[in-house]
Amino acid sequence: MADLLDLFNGEDEGVMAEAVPPPVSPTVARRRVRLALREAREAANLTQLEVAEEMEWSLSKVIRIENGDVSISPNDLRPLLSYLKIKDRAQISALIGDAKIARLRQHVAWWQDASFRDISPQLRQFFEYESVAVAVRTFNIRYFPGALQLPEYARALTGPFADEAQPFSGDPLSADRVEAVIEARRLRREAMLSRLGSMEYRTVLDQGVFLRSTGGPAVFVRQLREMQRLATEDLIRMRMLPFDLDVPIANNASFDLLSLGGVGPGNEVMYRENGITDEIIEDKNATSRHLQRFEQLWKVSLDEDETASFVGDRISYLENMISAGDDA
Repeated sequence: MADLLDLFNGEDEGVMAEAVPPPVSPTVARRRVRLALREAREAANLTQLEVAEEMEWSLSKVIRIENGDVSISPNDLRPLLSYLKIKDRAQISALIGDAKIARLRQHVAWWQDASFRDISPQLRQFFEYESVAVAVRTFNIRYFPGALQLPEYARALTGPFADEAQPFSGDPLSADRVEAVIEARRLRREAMLSRLGSMEYRTVLDQGVFLRSTGGPAVFVRQLREMQRLATEDLIRMRMLPFDLDVPIANNASFDLLSLGGVGPGNEVMYRENGITDEIIEDKNATSRHLQRFEQLWKVSLDEDETASFVGDRISYLENMISAGDDA
């Protein structure tokens, strides 16, 4: 963190530092640089190959920089900005500063461990963004958000996919991969819990999420109680989208929206999956539309108190059912 502060404030304690924005993470800084470069290239109607040839780089280097797989050095960035006709001095200074931050050494994160190499690159990149997000908004139609799932609930969601005899389960997962997925969700949850309270977390859940007893009543009750605890302690805000809405809503699939801070549009990252593939979307128009869609869903959903009441009733019902089964 000291290195980050030095980049903004200078090392000479005798010099009065100018007002500056708070330090950003290398993850966010790298993203800002690569998006600015891609937008500038597209605005100049240049292909990645043309950039590579002009800069005397390999095409793969340009692709990896724009994808965020590697960080660009300030020495490489300066001539590239000139070629892309970025002349605004303030913008150049900001991008050079971001390029320096992006190359700062970071600790090895849990999702970079070799045991998670089979998890999709898109999801691992999403974990990285999630670790520095200042706000999270999720809309889910089938299950509770992955970052808030208890291990037994996560296992109930993932375990059946290891059984090749299971119909409608898609491609079967090996036992090792199932364990990796479950462990990833556990670590993701721990990381999220450590940050709740210092960030905004809002989730809209379809009523079906609360009715589908994934893992059986006992497992599901524990997951419901965990969601209830997080909401009661004001660590998250949770609303339910009821079946009996009297207003039309668009056909929405589940999605996660992360806000990475900053001013203006384009600071959101969206992740979504459909069981076959997953993707990260950074297009400003797409993320802006989904952000607007989330706010619409939030407004028409039951408020937090009404949702809490529904969850409480659901817990009581399931516990009564469990007790009746035990008595039998």
